[in-house]
Amino acid sequence: MSNSMLSEHQKQQLHSIAKKSIANGLTENKPLAIELANYDDELQTQRATFVTLHKHTQLRGCIGSLEPIRPLAEDVAYHAFAAAFSDHRFPPVTANEVDQLDIHISILAPPVTMTFTSEDDLVSQLRPGIDGLIMEEGQQRGTFLPSVWDSITDRREFLNHLKQKSGLPEDYWSDTIKIQRYTVEEF
Repeated sequence: MSNSMLSEHQKQQLHSIAKKSIANGLTENKPLAIELANYDDELQTQRATFVTLHKHTQLRGCIGSLEPIRPLAEDVAYHAFAAAFSDHRFPPVTANEVDQLDIHISILAPPVTMTFTSEDDLVSQLRPGIDGLIMEEGQQRGTFLPSVWDSITDRREFLNHLKQKSGLPEDYWSDTIKIQRYTVEEF
């Protein structure tokens, strides 16, 4: 399944899992328990995911992981709950907000290490709207999903904002910066 797309039915199942996990969080204060045997093999495969919540087009929570650590169905349940209740940038979602949330699920392809000779070379290789990036410099690390291109369309500005998210000054550059790119299946 690593390169194939999910069926519409599987996408609907994952959206349903995300919604139910948020509802479960309101009543049980924990993610929805997933019975993997009830799902297709594709939803039992370990995949890295992010779940992003929007309320009236404004970000309301986003939590995920860059490495596949649980089966897809469980990962979506876990990250939907975490995005609703554990994103430190926002207060926990309330029962009054649940029906106003738009849930976006991103399934990450394995990241690929980029090679570049300079910051300009790196910037020239970026693919707006396609690439998600992981930046690492020492203990500093950050990522932007490809959907961030919707609000930051300039390549250099995208990179500079990612530096800031990673805890670095936007004018920072070093020959030891590591950049990986990845694509997502988002729905």
